[in-house]
Amino acid sequence: MKPKRCKFKGCGVLFTPRSPMQCACSPLCAMEIVRAKKEQADTKARQAARKADRQKREVMKTIPQLKKEAQIEFNRFIRARDRAAGFSCVCCDRPLEWQRIGGAVDAGHYRSTGSADHLRFDEDNCHAQRSDCNRYGAGRAVDYRIGLIRRIGAERVEALENRNQTAKWERDFLRDIKATYRAKARELEKQQ
Repeated sequence: MKPKRCKFKGCGVLFTPRSPMQCACSPLCAMEIVRAKKEQADTKARQAARKADRQKREVMKTIPQLKKEAQIEFNRFIRARDRAAGFSCVCCDRPLEWQRIGGAVDAGHYRSTGSADHLRFDEDNCHAQRSDCNRYGAGRAVDYRIGLIRRIGAERVEALENRNQTAKWERDFLRDIKATYRAKARELEKQQ
């Protein structure tokens, strides 16, 4: 028979096989090859089990959990959108501190998610805002309105203020929002 190289990665010795199926130069190398194949099969099985668990957990998520995840991706998009546009704070018109770590920039809603939940994912209703204006200045609604009129126009602001309905959130809709805004945010972040 024609000489072969040992298939064990650490060996690679040239040997003459006793049978056409022999792939290792010695029983020790053969045991190592079997062990490596078993480890590879076990790893694949663990990955498949983790994937199945992840899918089960995704199916079992409640509407509030999905809403929170979608809100995170939406807010990320709003920050990326306003950063790419070079906007300053919508209510105080001071520059946004993008480089400061620790949440210096919020995605602030004009009409809060508590009072107008149906506008939670409306791009006209949400803009980048300094955290001290949003969190500690109670949103600065009057200043926000003035800045919003400058940014999107009085007509669209009045449309926001007059839009009053209830929202019935569904799991698939929230998953779609999460995926859509994650993709949009990634695209904007790549451009920067």
